[in-house]
Amino acid sequence: MTDRPLLRYSVPMPGPEPELPPGPAWVPTRALGRSVLLTGLLLLLGVALGRVDLVLLAAPFAIGAAAGLRRMPRSAPELTISAGEEHIVEGGHVDAAVTVSNPDVIGYDLVVVRTRTSPWLKLEHADRPFAVRVPRDGWHAVDLPGDANRWGRQDVGPAAARVAACGGLLACRPVVVPARGVRVYPVTDPFNAIEAMPAAAGLVGAHRSRRPGEGGELAGVRPFAPGDRLRRIDWRVSLRTRDLHVASTLSDRDAEVLLLLDVLGEVGRSGGVAGDASVLDTTVRAAAAIAEHYLQRGDRVSLLEYGSAARRLRPATGRRQYLTVLEWLLDVRPDPVETESDDYANVFGVHHVSSDALVMVLTPLVDPRSADMLAQLTQSGRFVVAVDTLPAGATPANRGEWTPLASRLWRIERENVLGRLREHGVPVVAWAGSGSLDLVLRDVSRLASAPRGR
Repeated sequence: MTDRPLLRYSVPMPGPEPELPPGPAWVPTRALGRSVLLTGLLLLLGVALGRVDLVLLAAPFAIGAAAGLRRMPRSAPELTISAGEEHIVEGGHVDAAVTVSNPDVIGYDLVVVRTRTSPWLKLEHADRPFAVRVPRDGWHAVDLPGDANRWGRQDVGPAAARVAACGGLLACRPVVVPARGVRVYPVTDPFNAIEAMPAAAGLVGAHRSRRPGEGGELAGVRPFAPGDRLRRIDWRVSLRTRDLHVASTLSDRDAEVLLLLDVLGEVGRSGGVAGDASVLDTTVRAAAAIAEHYLQRGDRVSLLEYGSAARRLRPATGRRQYLTVLEWLLDVRPDPVETESDDYANVFGVHHVSSDALVMVLTPLVDPRSADMLAQLTQSGRFVVAVDTLPAGATPANRGEWTPLASRLWRIERENVLGRLREHGVPVVAWAGSGSLDLVLRDVSRLASAPRGR
């Protein structure tokens, strides 16, 4: 009996709170130590040698330290990270800031702030420390404007601040705050499919089916038969032929679209929204575009990962489902399956896929198990469309440096796999945005409407 794979959370669990160092928040600095040491040495030498000038020379250091410490801080500074919570898309603007608050009764002479950010957030001034002054019972914000270059859950922080007060004689222990997450949604490639859906389970929707029924698409005119509604009578044809005729229509039906994302591995290097796209970049952006298109037409959309975790999003419709799809896509990452046996095929199974759903498999077709999964879905009678997400010129990851001849041989082998899939009835088409799937969807719709032998 095989162990069931662990499902990972759709939203990452928050990390542990940073532990504060033991002891007091404010500690003496080296300046205070040098002042006390120098004062003590001068007083000791003055008394031992009987020299008043050494005692007078130690007086300014003692008076300066006493004047600086006449009012000591009682509480630690407060550090917060703020980031824009609005709908941020790849290439959009991010408004982030680090705020240092002073709840004490004395001002901070020097505050040094340092922040770490995600490499996909190009924030200004985030790669160097800031030195500011904060008055008593006040605050100071360090603005970090910038752009988000890639989809996902990006982090602003963690941030740390070191504060000096009392003329530099006391310093606060480093104050560290955890990172603040920023949700960057994928930019949706333009997509529009005008072909009919192959199958549907409902009786209402925006798609024209090939079955007669109540709808707005005219299928033809036929003689009146028992059970026809009187409002369907075509009086012009009936008066001309002297027999009752009715206008027959095609039913409008909704459909379920399952987006199956192959996350067994990552191929290519991501360059952000303005650079080259990796397999996961193409997969996530295409899935967002396809889901947006079909949800706007009133169809049900669900998502499923082909990986070790097998995350799934239940089918639903509407604007709320589209926002849920975007949140679900933020956590897509490479999720390889370690074993090469058939255990994973048994765990995945075709029972996860509805028999009436249009299955769009977004896959680079690099792992042999992806081709086996496509063949299994097709043999089970599902309506499958394979969308090739492999970027041009890419080679499999973790294979080292490939020579041009080795890359060419690998490409030829992959073309053979694509040819065998087409021979088994699996349509494979490269993702190219708007209209790239129309011909394939038309062929699948024709095959679905064809009579099946028993």
